[in-house]
Amino acid sequence: MRWKQFFTPVKSIDAVEARQYVQRMAGDAFTLLDVRQPGEYEAEHLPGAKLIPLPELGSRLPELDPDRPTVVYCAIGGRSRVAAQVLAAKGFREVLNLTGGIKAWNSQKAVGPEDLGLQLFSGNESPEETLMTAYSLEEGLREFYLSMTAQAKAEDARRLFDQLSAIEVKHQDRIFNEYRRISGSAPSREEFVQKVMASGMEGGLTTQDYLRLYEPDLEIPEEVISLAMAIEAQALDLYQRAAERAGTMESKNVLMQIANEERTHLEQLGALLEKR
Repeated sequence: MRWKQFFTPVKSIDAVEARQYVQRMAGDAFTLLDVRQPGEYEAEHLPGAKLIPLPELGSRLPELDPDRPTVVYCAIGGRSRVAAQVLAAKGFREVLNLTGGIKAWNSQKAVGPEDLGLQLFSGNESPEETLMTAYSLEEGLREFYLSMTAQAKAEDARRLFDQLSAIEVKHQDRIFNEYRRISGSAPSREEFVQKVMASGMEGGLTTQDYLRLYEPDLEIPEEVISLAMAIEAQALDLYQRAAERAGTMESKNVLMQIANEERTHLEQLGALLEKR
């Protein structure tokens, strides 16, 4: 008798299929489940992933929605297959195992513990307060790109930093317009900015954290783009984790909308990198 006879069959997808799946699905339409240990998650994880180590899965099943599709991953695919089988046996509607695990994932990843950056989003904020925090994060990143423009020596690098800072301004424009729509008020841009108190980088890390973590050569455009992609991946991760703890559906929707825009930024940066 073979052991596999005792396991519930599950569907597996490779890293290419998983990336396509994530790109076409809204972040709140499925669960991305990491079943590794906390230290592994902190070192690197896929943006928006929920951490439930495999040994804890059985006792923490109520934290998961069995009606939402669930993509499960681990380091190389072994633990996630077991976890996927457990979920399928418990009646989860659609479970997909990422073969090859995070090792096979060659797109952008996030770093840090599950609560990284969440001090910015307690879950009790109103949608308006959520948008104000998001605006300040975008401002932090815009200021970072502008400071890099001043420091860069190569003309290509300066132009690229200018381009990236302009992207953040467009994102701020959308956040500001959404604030006016939701609040039903019409403050000027200056009045709105005065309400925005905190300033910081996106994703819960500081400028120096990112430079120390990735050690990019800021004179090489490809490395500048890669740094920007890493920051956007971290921001995507933060907004999706914050959405999970949002106290109201309206705040959750605001955060998921911003997260989806971060995903679009990642795709745009990837296309820009392909052209170089």
